[in-house]
Amino acid sequence: MWGIFLGLALLMFLAYKGMSIIWVAPIAALVVAFTGGLELIPAYTDAYMTGFVGFTKAWFPVFMLGAIFGKIMDETGAAKAVAHFIVSLIGKKLAITAVVLACAVLTYGGISLFVVVFAIYPIALALFRDANITRRLIPGAIALGSFTFTMTAVPGSPQTQNLIPIQYFGTTPTAAPFMGIAAALVMLLGGMAWLTYREKFYAKKGVFFVEPDKKGVENKDEKLPHWALSLLPLLVVVLTLNIANIIGKETFTELLGRAPFSIIESLAFGIVLAILLFWKRMPNVVSTINAGAAGSVLAIINTSAAVGFGAVVRAVPGFATLKDFVLGIEGNPLIAESVAVNILAGATGSASGGMGIALEALGANFVALSESSGIPLEAFHRVASISSGGLDTLPHNGAVLTLLAVTAMTHKDSYIDIFMVATLIPIASVIVAIIMASFGIY
Repeated sequence: MWGIFLGLALLMFLAYKGMSIIWVAPIAALVVAFTGGLELIPAYTDAYMTGFVGFTKAWFPVFMLGAIFGKIMDETGAAKAVAHFIVSLIGKKLAITAVVLACAVLTYGGISLFVVVFAIYPIALALFRDANITRRLIPGAIALGSFTFTMTAVPGSPQTQNLIPIQYFGTTPTAAPFMGIAAALVMLLGGMAWLTYREKFYAKKGVFFVEPDKKGVENKDEKLPHWALSLLPLLVVVLTLNIANIIGKETFTELLGRAPFSIIESLAFGIVLAILLFWKRMPNVVSTINAGAAGSVLAIINTSAAVGFGAVVRAVPGFATLKDFVLGIEGNPLIAESVAVNILAGATGSASGGMGIALEALGANFVALSESSGIPLEAFHRVASISSGGLDTLPHNGAVLTLLAVTAMTHKDSYIDIFMVATLIPIASVIVAIIMASFGIY
C-alpha cells in the first residue's frame, strides 16, 4: 500500500514541476506496479493501457464536441458577446461580480473552462482597470466563475465533472438538485466574500491596478454578434440535455418515441446552431472545426493518462487494503466517497481524472453502500461531482497553470485566492451537501 502512496507522491511532484502527465503517469504507475509485485511490461501494456483506452472510448466524443463548440463560440466572438452582456447588466463598479458571473454563464452553457479563460481575460482586464482593482485578483475571479459551482454543483451542468458519475450510478445531470444548489451557493457566496475581502485588503495597502507588460487589451473596433443570438447555442446545449428531466422522462418518451438526449447530441445541436448563426463570422468553417477537434486530443489524453495510472493502482494487492480503509471510514458513506475523489483529484491534478479513477475502482462499492444505507445514488453522484472540484486545483493543476500564464500572474501573486475560492471553499461545500443528505434532503 505504501507503494501506492509513493506513486501518488511522485505523480504530484513531477506534475508540479511542470512535467506532462502523459509520460509522468506511466512512470508513476510503474513505481506502483514494481512495489506491488506486478510484472512491469504487462502492468503497462495491459492494466495501464486498458484503463487509458477505456476512458478515451467512453469520453472522447464529449471532449471533442465540447472543444469544437468552445472553439466556434470563441472564434466567432459569441462567447465575448455573452460576457459583455452580463457585464453591462451588472455594471463596471461591480467588476469582480461581473467577471465571476460572465464566466459562470459560459461554463454552464457548455464552454470549456480553458476557452473561457482566454475569452474573459481581456474583458476582466478592462473592468479591473476602470475600477482600479489590482490584477492579482483576476485569476481568483475567473477561477470562481469557471472552476467551481457551474462545473460540479449546479444541477444540469453539461461539464464532464457533472456527467462522469452518470456512467457509474445511472443517474441524470440534475441529480440531487437541492444538495447541488446549496453547495453552489456556498461556493458562490463564500468565494465572493473572500474576493471582496481581498479587494479591500489590497486597497488599504495601496495596491491598485498596474498595467501588465503585455496589455492584452480588447480590440474596441471588434464587432461582436448580438448577445441574444450568442446565448442561443448555450441554451440549446443545456435545455436539450435536461429537457427530459424537466418535462419527465415518460412524457419525453411518449412525445418523441426515444430515450432522452445525451450530452453528445446536445453538444452536436449547439455546434450546428452556432455554425448556422455565425457562418459569416468564420472565414473557414472547416479550419475552425479542425482546430477545436485537435485541441480536444491533448485534454482527453491527459485525463486518460491519469485514469490509466488508477487502473494500475487497482491491480496491485495493496489496493484492497486501501479500499478497505476508505470504505471503512465511520459514519455516512458519502464521506468515504468524498475523501477518495478529493485525494485522487489532488494527486492527478485533474477533477475528471481523479473522479474517473475513484469511481472506476470504487463505483460498484458505492452502489452497494447506497442500497445498504438507503442513501439514493443521486446523492452519491452529487458528492462525487462536487468533491472532484476540491483538491484538483492544487498548484500543479493544468487549468491553474494556464490561468496564471494567460493573466501574467505567478503563484505568489494570486494562488492564495485560487486556493480559497476553488479548493478550500468547495471542500466546505461538500460538507454542507453531505450534512443535507444525512437529513434526507437531496
